[in-house]
Amino acid sequence: MLRTRLERSPAIATVLFAMAVSFTTYLCMYAFRRPFTAGTFADLTFLGTGINAKTAYVISQLLGYTVSKYIGVKICSEMTRSRRAAALVLLIAIAQVTLVLFAVLPKDLKALAMFANGLPLGMVWGLVVWYLEGRRASEALLAGLSCSFIVGSGIVKDVGRWVMSDLGASEAWMPAVTGALFLLPYLLSVFLLNQVPEPTAADVAARVQRAPMNASDRWAFVRRFAPGLFMLFLLYFFLTAYRDYRDNYAVEVLGQLGYADVKAIFTKTEMPIAFGVMGTLALLSLVKNNRSGLLVALGIMGFGVALMGGATLLLDAGAISGLLWMILVGMGAYLCYVPYGSVLFDRLMACTGFVGTAVFAIYMADALGYTGSVAVQLYKDLGAGDMSRLGFLRYMTYGVSALGVLMIAGSGVYFGGISRRARDAAPPAGASALGAAQGARP
Repeated sequence: MLRTRLERSPAIATVLFAMAVSFTTYLCMYAFRRPFTAGTFADLTFLGTGINAKTAYVISQLLGYTVSKYIGVKICSEMTRSRRAAALVLLIAIAQVTLVLFAVLPKDLKALAMFANGLPLGMVWGLVVWYLEGRRASEALLAGLSCSFIVGSGIVKDVGRWVMSDLGASEAWMPAVTGALFLLPYLLSVFLLNQVPEPTAADVAARVQRAPMNASDRWAFVRRFAPGLFMLFLLYFFLTAYRDYRDNYAVEVLGQLGYADVKAIFTKTEMPIAFGVMGTLALLSLVKNNRSGLLVALGIMGFGVALMGGATLLLDAGAISGLLWMILVGMGAYLCYVPYGSVLFDRLMACTGFVGTAVFAIYMADALGYTGSVAVQLYKDLGAGDMSRLGFLRYMTYGVSALGVLMIAGSGVYFGGISRRARDAAPPAGASALGAAQGARP
């Protein structure tokens, strides 16, 4: 009944409803992924090595999350509408069980629990994006969804600290308790998300039919856009590592900047970032031409990586505070990072006429990106162990900023040219997906 009423409602009502329920769904998911990073696990090492216990837990979860992204390339791109809600519930149920295991297992075996925790969670994003892509308002919807993981990480870390300080939970039990607090809101959000109607005929006409992709369709996409994808994926390899490092070790970095005892510090740093990024990307909905929309998205991403480098120069010159620096580099990183998981590939498929789902390209990028995150985490502890968390973040900011400017410029030139002639140059997709899409096209 709710879905039927939404189909008959004004478009703006459906957009606002979809934005709200997708936001709450993914925000609640973060309660099963990030709260453990609110702990420091100080003076604990992993298996008697030089690797800090928290680093081991972070890397273990990242490994599980990375494997999940590779699995999701197939599962999420092939998932049908009728199975998405059940899959979302099952994934979170598994994640909560792993958090209980994290609480009861010995110190070194907790890493296995975190690996298992990452395995289901990596597929939640793609299943939620399926409900939002391929619409004229996709930029606004995906910007709202992206806002959830920007603020969600800070919110659940603040909740985790509250669970320890006010409820008396230990660092080991804190993640499971935090997850339990968000379980019912998550289930309600998934139920409501599943009521979002399919894209309308006008949406399909503007943004191309979206359909599941089999193996031949996926390879057709990669072969068609290989040079541009290489540049985008190379940047994302390091950008994801940067974003994850800043997020996972924000407690330590802010402490070294002098903000260790500030209440709700994570919410204060991430909330301005979330609204800034959401507002900027939502404006892309005003760009009706898909080629222009793709180039504007790349321009926003280029500005983001440039902002990261500029803010760090100002910090080193003593011109801005450490808190403002954390906000600015976070803003810059997310301005570049968020489009990868939302508007970038949605616009790419729309302007080239490729029939399929943006979820496939998103998961290709994520799989490579989280591989980079694992590599950087290991390098920090094993290759740069004497460097502080803050110092390592500063140097990484400069590197990612320089690489980002080059890769965004190169991919802009490539896709700007290819999108003009993509519809006439070759069949847009594998035969099976194209045939199915044409059969379903209004």
